[in-house]
Order: sequence, then structure tokens, then C-alpha cells
Amino acid sequence: MTIDRQALGFGVGAHAPYAADAWKTRGRLFEEGGSPTRSDFQRDRDRIVHTTAFRRLKHKTQVFIAHDGDHYRTRLTHTIEVAQIARALARALRLDEDLAEGVALVHDFGHTPFGHTGEDALHAALEPYGGFDHNAQSLRIVTKLERRYAEFDGLNLTWESLEGLVKHNGPLVDGKGEGTRGAVPQPILDYCALHDLELFNHASLEAQVAAIADDIAYNTHDIDDGLRSGYLTFDMLDEVPFLAGLMREVRDRYPGLEDSRLTHEIMRRQITHMVEDVISVTQQRLKEIKPQSADDIRSAGLTFASFSDEMAVTDRQIKKLLFTHIYRHPEIMRIRAGAAEIVTDLYSAFMAAPKEMQSHYWYDQIETMPEHVKARHVGDYLAGMTDNYAIAAHRRLFDRTPDLR
Repeated sequence: MTIDRQALGFGVGAHAPYAADAWKTRGRLFEEGGSPTRSDFQRDRDRIVHTTAFRRLKHKTQVFIAHDGDHYRTRLTHTIEVAQIARALARALRLDEDLAEGVALVHDFGHTPFGHTGEDALHAALEPYGGFDHNAQSLRIVTKLERRYAEFDGLNLTWESLEGLVKHNGPLVDGKGEGTRGAVPQPILDYCALHDLELFNHASLEAQVAAIADDIAYNTHDIDDGLRSGYLTFDMLDEVPFLAGLMREVRDRYPGLEDSRLTHEIMRRQITHMVEDVISVTQQRLKEIKPQSADDIRSAGLTFASFSDEMAVTDRQIKKLLFTHIYRHPEIMRIRAGAAEIVTDLYSAFMAAPKEMQSHYWYDQIETMPEHVKARHVGDYLAGMTDNYAIAAHRRLFDRTPDLR
């Protein structure tokens, strides 16, 4: 695949016809006046950055828990890296960069403490009440749980930002209304009853580049953090021909390079190759389909922004490398078991004694709520916790807290 450099958006003021139009948004659930200085997508992005949920990401696990060291990625630094890659892709494809950046910045709002381990534990606890899904929780946060504005709960984001949040990984239902990845989480269905996000369509191209940027970011920085931690070695990278080739290229050009610089030179090349691959694939599909509006993108029935077949193979090989040597490493699994125990214990404690949720805003009412409503509020409270806050809460309520070091 090759890139059409004349079609790149660098230095081009106008968006492509298939880009989302910030001045013709489908609107917000609660009508608001426009801004004379910012587009609606700029306002969405700015609202996202100023949330409590965004600040909490700095103390939520990406892969390595905060105790492991200050130099490892957190959910916040991961989010910032995703946003940078999403902006780069959006600019090259002449999309609305503010919308792409906003979707990237909000995509992990719903993650629990301790990463996917916490999500799995909370899903198991809440399974009798519909389970837990971090994407649905992100929607709850930006439509209900952030309590900042006088006239509405949540952030009152535009339709385009919300559909990007919900559908950045593709449609949630097929033409028959059946879930494409299992049952659609109830919080998403509840919101769509008020403000239809068209779950049967793909999202905008801005949301699609945010989704692929997420893959590029964590494929790269999990290798970086893995090498720093010692769970990965340079020899292990030889298991992926693409990475082996990058190592040879760097070592041939810079013989004797120290490990930290060698790692960075490999990682920056990895990001560049993956970004350019996505641009090339997306350009080719745009030429074939010739969409003339953002709605043409949504209804085309395919994902425009994705890897080539060759890079998709590399993507799978990298994920296998990460699962084998990091995510399923015995020491990581020990830590994950302890983290799951903390989340499970806290859920049980808060269900038994809701007033132990000392700062929860439903403090005065929660004990009289129906069981399923109470469970959802406990889930909201737990999902909002940072790693540090969850550990501290567990130490306050239990005699023994698992060691996550």
C-alpha cells in the first residue's frame, strides 16, 4: 500500500467532504447556544479535559500498577498518547481534529481501578444486574455522573462525540437489531431511547481513527513498558518479524546504542509504520467508496480506518507477544488476583453497608433504593476509584489487603 501525499491534509485549511462538520452538528440532548470562538467539537473536547473523570485517569492502571514506578504508563498518559496519534491521523485525512481528539480523550473514562482486572471483577459482581462494561460506563459518566453544570447532569456533549464514544469500535447492533458483540449494555440502550445514536451504523471517520490510534498506542507503549520492567527482552521481540526488522534497522544505523535509546528508536519507527499503514489503507477505501459526507461514512457498511492485511498480522503477533510475556506473566497474574480481590471485597462491603461510601452523592438515599439500583450506584462508585483510593478504602475496611507490589 502507498500513501497519496497530495491528498494529505497537512497545511490544508478545509476539511474533506466526508469529515464531520462541527458547524452542522446533530446537536446536544439539552439545547445550548453556540460559542463565537469555538466549534461545538472544540467545546466537547474542552469539557472532557476539565472533568473529574479525566483527572482520575492519572492514578488508574494501564498495565503496571502505580507501585511499580513513576515511569510506566497510566490510563491518563495512555489517553494522551492515543489523542496525539488520533490528531495526526485526522490531520492527514483532512478530518475534524477536535472531534477525533475528543473521542480519544474520553474513550477510557469508564475504566475501573486496576485496569481490565478491575473491570472483570466488577462485571462478575454486577452480573445479576446487567454486568459492567467500561464503554457503557464512559457514557454514564459523560451523560449522568459528572455533576458540574447548573442545567443538566453530565457534559451534554454533541451527538457526534457521543456516537464516537459508543461506536468507535463499530456498530453495536446488526440490521435485525441483534447485538454484534453480545447484548448491548443497558445504559447505552437507556440513553439511545432519549437521544438515538444509531447503533446499527458505523461511527464517523474521526471516531474510527481514534479507535485505531488506541491499538497503535498500546501496542507500542506496552512493549516500551515491558522492556523497562524486564518482562520483555530484546531477544523476545524477535518473535515478531516486524519488530525484529526494526531492531536490525536501528542497530545497523546506530551500533552500540544504549538500551533506552534503542527502545525509543524502535518504538518511534513502530508508530510511524503503523500510522502510515492506516493512512494508506484509509485513502484507498475513500477512493473506492467516494463518500461525500460523514453520513456516507456511517452507512458504508465497513470500517475505513484499519490496518492492511499485512499489518493486521503484525498486530496479532504483537498482541500474542504481550499476552504471553506480560499480561499472563505469573507475577502479573499474582498482582491481578490481588487487585480482583480488592474490587470484589469492596463491592461486597459497600452493598452490605452503603454508608461506607463516604463521599457518594446518593449517601442519604441509597439504603432505601431497590437492590438493582443500589448495585449500580455501588458499581459507579467503585468504577470511579483510582488504584490508590481503592487500596486505601480496602485497608480501612479490612484487616488484610493484598500486596500489589
